[in-house]
Amino acid sequence: MSTNRAALNYKAVGTIVGIGIMWCAHALAAAGDHQADVSRGAAIAAQGVAAGAPACAECHAYNGASDGSGAFPRIAGHPAYYLAKQLRDYASGVRDNAIMTPIARALSSDDTADVAAYYVSVDAPFLPLKSAQPMLVERGEQLAKVGDAAKDLQSCNSCHGPGGAGEPPAIPYLGGQYAQYIAFQLTMWKRGFRKNSPDAMADVAKRLNDQETAAVAAYFQQVNASAPMATRPKE
Repeated sequence: MSTNRAALNYKAVGTIVGIGIMWCAHALAAAGDHQADVSRGAAIAAQGVAAGAPACAECHAYNGASDGSGAFPRIAGHPAYYLAKQLRDYASGVRDNAIMTPIARALSSDDTADVAAYYVSVDAPFLPLKSAQPMLVERGEQLAKVGDAAKDLQSCNSCHGPGGAGEPPAIPYLGGQYAQYIAFQLTMWKRGFRKNSPDAMADVAKRLNDQETAAVAAYFQQVNASAPMATRPKE
């Protein structure tokens, strides 16, 4: 890899680390003195809140594994900070979604902290899913583990951790996440519709063509994330 390409990759990693630190500071300020209540979070997941948020379990399942279709992401075991930030982004409009935006706006700051604490505590099984074409998965593995020097593209694992296990508190796991969901989010960043990580994921997504997007998504869906997630530090 050339010096310029290496510099760009280090710059990208530095940007993501910087964003993570900024997000953490914002999260601490938003959390205040509230101690997250896992039991109350479990009740919100199962029943919703009277202010207008339905049960999270309706789409994501009570155990956070969702239904496997990829229409809804797997959220079990994601860092509580990451989940809470996504809910705040939906509520503020930084991240927009016809379903999640009104739900997030119906949650109080304590509701958000509690339900995020519940889902980080859940150990849901990874659902058996149909395998993608081997050549597609192979290309996705290359991008995940090595990147693509010709595109000045760093590996996905350099930020999302070995096996895509995530890097708490700010960076979510990809291993075992549904391919349809990963591909859709990459496309949203690429087209400018998802805006809550403009200096990190938007830049990465724009360097991937449609086939590479599908390849990365297919690879991470079939990664058995159980082992790397088990050794991942807890919050």
